[in-house]
Amino acid sequence: MRIPAHSVCTAIRDDIVSGVYERGSRLTEELLARRYGVSRVPVREALRTLESEGFVVTRRHAGACVAEPTEQEAADLLEVKLLLEPLGAARAAQRRTEAHLKVLRGLVKLGQERARRGEGEDLRSLGGWFHETLAQASGSPGLIALLTQLRHKIAWMYAVEQPVRPVESWAEHGALVDAVARGDAERARGLAAQHAERSLAAHRPRRPARAVKQSRVSTLQHPVNTSGARH
Repeated sequence: MRIPAHSVCTAIRDDIVSGVYERGSRLTEELLARRYGVSRVPVREALRTLESEGFVVTRRHAGACVAEPTEQEAADLLEVKLLLEPLGAARAAQRRTEAHLKVLRGLVKLGQERARRGEGEDLRSLGGWFHETLAQASGSPGLIALLTQLRHKIAWMYAVEQPVRPVESWAEHGALVDAVARGDAERARGLAAQHAERSLAAHRPRRPARAVKQSRVSTLQHPVNTSGARH
């Protein structure tokens, strides 16, 4: 069975974001194919996609390497976040389905419960799921792709601290869902903008993680999980 290139792309991207591959390190097709248990063809396609997304660069005499974003490029991502997330919320108010609302309301309920209990790790994953669902509710494939890519890159470049007042933060999520449910695009846009603005203070530039030793990586085989793979 041929492994889809998008599954390989997801696996490589996840390892870049988590710091398995250090910024600036080489990504050879042979090493990657061995690590993920695939042929070089899907690896080559995946590297092209990751280059278009800004995670990989091709250097003369070196080939594919993990990108090394500058401080300005990292700061620009947060500005783009301030622009795109409110747009996504406004679109969600206009295009959401009942299924989207059901998931969003369920996440808010869980988030509020966990916030009251002080369960920080659960809140981190719930928050990511909330914003992913809100983006999906926008009904715009192009916008969804941009927001998804933005979340990956911010996770790569920044460590995000938990809100100082998580109960208030999840109350903001609840108010945003109410606006989306009413179809009030302008209120949804404004609430999302306020929430995104407040979250900026929680972002701290992430120091590049220590790379896995090349000798260890070259002997590892990390088969790609193709079940339920999404692009």
